[in-house]
Amino acid sequence: MKYLVLVGDGMADEPRPELGGKTPLQYARTPHMDLVAAAGEIGLVRTVPEGYPPGSDVANLSVMGYDPRIYYTGRAPLEAVSMGIELDTADVAFRCNLVTLSNAAAYEDRAMVDYSAGEISSAEARQLIDYLNARLGSESLGFYPGISYRHLLIWRGGPAETELTPPHDISGRVIRPYLPTGPGSDTVRRLMAASGEILPAHPVNWERRAAGLREATSVWFWGQGRRPELPSFRDRYGMDGAVISAVDLIKGIGLCARMTSVNVEGTTGTIHTNFLGKAQAALSVLADGLDFVLIHVEAPDEAGHQGEPDTKVRAIEEIDKQVLGEVLYGLKELGPFRAMVLPDHPTPLRTRTHSADPVPFAILREGRREPRSGLAFDEDTAAESGLWVPLGHELMARFLRPS
Repeated sequence: MKYLVLVGDGMADEPRPELGGKTPLQYARTPHMDLVAAAGEIGLVRTVPEGYPPGSDVANLSVMGYDPRIYYTGRAPLEAVSMGIELDTADVAFRCNLVTLSNAAAYEDRAMVDYSAGEISSAEARQLIDYLNARLGSESLGFYPGISYRHLLIWRGGPAETELTPPHDISGRVIRPYLPTGPGSDTVRRLMAASGEILPAHPVNWERRAAGLREATSVWFWGQGRRPELPSFRDRYGMDGAVISAVDLIKGIGLCARMTSVNVEGTTGTIHTNFLGKAQAALSVLADGLDFVLIHVEAPDEAGHQGEPDTKVRAIEEIDKQVLGEVLYGLKELGPFRAMVLPDHPTPLRTRTHSADPVPFAILREGRREPRSGLAFDEDTAAESGLWVPLGHELMARFLRPS
């Protein structure tokens, strides 16, 4: 038996007037997702436990079968694992975004213009992060370059209790009320303000300015924590598996669970990614003997954060056509299979940030029944089904259990 899980990050949403009162999932053309719902089962699942932040870290731990109430320690340490950064038990990893702030004279009076610095390239970002490390790093504080705007600060022996706000939660807002507070806040505030002084003068930003691109004018810290200890996926479910994603967070969860992380050339975490390559990589690892693969696609989430309905619809359609369609066709050649499709959390275009609302899921099992007419993969159909999974980490066991 082969098992596929497809996570369309942030696909779930609210009805939008520009989409004729439909959600992006309802508006998009998704024949393959609809087939999974119509020939399988569809329902709602809560991936974010009550009282927890609706981040991709919490939600994807649930999706992969790990109770965040037990295993969640923060987003950044999972990314550190993916990047091969060794963390001692006393070390704290912080996500370090390159962001674009407005030009107010006082740092505290600047506004969050863009949490991704115009989706800055990884090559440009590496120059900036290396520069910051040379100027601001120390024996206990180190900057590590990642992909595009997503990087890390490692504080050796630092505090994990600093109160931080994700930058994508405050798009367009003045940053003063959202600056770090609590233990360690003086240090991270100092680093943020210092970056706001030295980054604008870097040649990378001169070139971006001349090209009419958004500059990386500051760093922003969030998502901190210490390295988690997850039981292996094999120990929990009796099979070996792989994760395929452009996002270090998802790779890190997989590696902590002793799964294989498969890199696919041309994946970016945005609409400009190698959708088809992810499908082909999934089929390849399944054909080579692995039992389970999870494909994660970030593009709908990015579109939600940017408030771009057309891009979000397009991302969903590309996932349906180039990823799910390709995989469903290829799985037929590999014998019995089971497939599940779901978002990890909603990313409503209205708010441009995550919510903790339940999300639809659909499971297609072997020996599927004839598709039921009128069923589609969307929020309303899932709610009307009456199938409800209140604890998201239990969905994986439901998916994998023998029929």
